[in-house]
Amino acid sequence: MRAMLFILGLVFQMAAAAQSFDQSHAAFSDVLSEHVTVYDDGLKSAVNYRELAKNRQPLDNYLSSLSAVETEQYESWTHEQQLAFLINAYNGFTLQLIIDNIDKFESGDADSIRDLGGLFSSPWEKSFVTLLGEKRTLDWVEHEKIRIDFDEPRIHAALVCAAVSCPKLRAEAFIGENLEAQLENQMVTFLSDRDKNGIDDKGIYLSKIFDWYREDFDGLRDYLTAYSRALSNGSGNGENMNFESLNIRFVDYNWELNNLENR
Repeated sequence: MRAMLFILGLVFQMAAAAQSFDQSHAAFSDVLSEHVTVYDDGLKSAVNYRELAKNRQPLDNYLSSLSAVETEQYESWTHEQQLAFLINAYNGFTLQLIIDNIDKFESGDADSIRDLGGLFSSPWEKSFVTLLGEKRTLDWVEHEKIRIDFDEPRIHAALVCAAVSCPKLRAEAFIGENLEAQLENQMVTFLSDRDKNGIDDKGIYLSKIFDWYREDFDGLRDYLTAYSRALSNGSGNGENMNFESLNIRFVDYNWELNNLENR
């Protein structure tokens, strides 16, 4: 009987813990809506890092709430809630990394996130992310957690590494209950951005993201067929194209900071 009561107590504790985390990620949405500017008919966005650095407490508080989540609590959530949590963590801690180094960007000592790495390591290998009970890296969040635990290629249109050529950073957080629609919108938007992806007289041109993570798309040409409208300006002209006959090339990646000045 005592063992049963103990087990029930643990179950109730886990349920209470799961409910205590704000799955709407409203605090992050507040930060994003205030500091992210969406432009080019909704296809791109830029971040006002200068103002975010001056008013960083809301972001720091939100990231602290992510860091407080324990593994058992995380594992009690739905698949969608887990993925939304990890995408927001990646994007949020990337913002923190930039404003932690805002003086380098202001002085001209850094032009992109790549300038924030060490002598023998990249910024994505820095252990500054506290998540699920341990110090982590951004690489761990993306490559060892998200890409391992979730078979979801659209995350490559949702994870934003603070560069001009990245997919746009949404002016709202990802949330579990809307995740399907948000991920689909991100991929359509990314492929509709003619500076990054499209079809021209030479064939299909794509962001280097599709080259770097080609294995995640399980047949890149087949995957792109489902997004032919986005690649062809939404006109529908791409729907009857034979993607097998089109050459694919990958365009150069612009690593400049995705701030207001570079939009």
